[in-house]
Amino acid sequence: MTSNHTPPVAFEPAAELARRLGLSFTNQGLLLRALTHRSYLNENQHALEDNERLEFLGDAVLDFIVGAWVYHHCPEMHEGDLTRIRSALVRTDTLAAFARQLDLGAALRLGRGELASGGRERDTLLCAAFEALVGALYLDGGIPAVQRFIEPLIESVRERVLDRTEIFDPKSTLQEWAQAHKLGTPHYHTVETSGPDHAKTFMVEVQINGQVYGRGSGPSKHLAAQNAAQAALQALELA
Repeated sequence: MTSNHTPPVAFEPAAELARRLGLSFTNQGLLLRALTHRSYLNENQHALEDNERLEFLGDAVLDFIVGAWVYHHCPEMHEGDLTRIRSALVRTDTLAAFARQLDLGAALRLGRGELASGGRERDTLLCAAFEALVGALYLDGGIPAVQRFIEPLIESVRERVLDRTEIFDPKSTLQEWAQAHKLGTPHYHTVETSGPDHAKTFMVEVQINGQVYGRGSGPSKHLAAQNAAQAALQALELA
């Protein structure tokens, strides 16, 4: 007789993740929430909250912690370069790489559709989970707990990020060019969105003084805008 029962989705227990990473949580519920994607919440009524609010908080905490680290470790740099280094350290692909380094994907509680579409390996989802974990650490242990967690990860990419080729930001470069030519500030517009909710692709174009200079696509509006700026720089023969 064939059973219609579908086996539960397997994931690393939150307590095991905490032990593996050496994290100490007074409130284990915060860690569990940080690992819960909204797709899991939709399929499991016993789950009370997803990680999106913690992601919001973690994003702000990361900006502060990373900004302070950059300030203290780059004493000779001007504000513009400090901002670029901080941006390089908190951008989606960097945080997703940290999440992979920690094998955070193994512990994520995902719905079946998200899991089947490769959610455990998607940059945007891993970045969001990493930010949520930071938010949980902050609520549980304050700034010192976040510093103990994030600073070794920053140190692991320090040399690469401090290399100026790694802090190149196409949006900032395009803005500097536009302002130098008195053309005003570049504006980014989402012109197309495609794909299912769990795997959307955005098409963004960048306009300067009403003229389209480039288009780019990506899994988030931020990445699509970066790619649009890069396309504009290539068209201008600046990259």
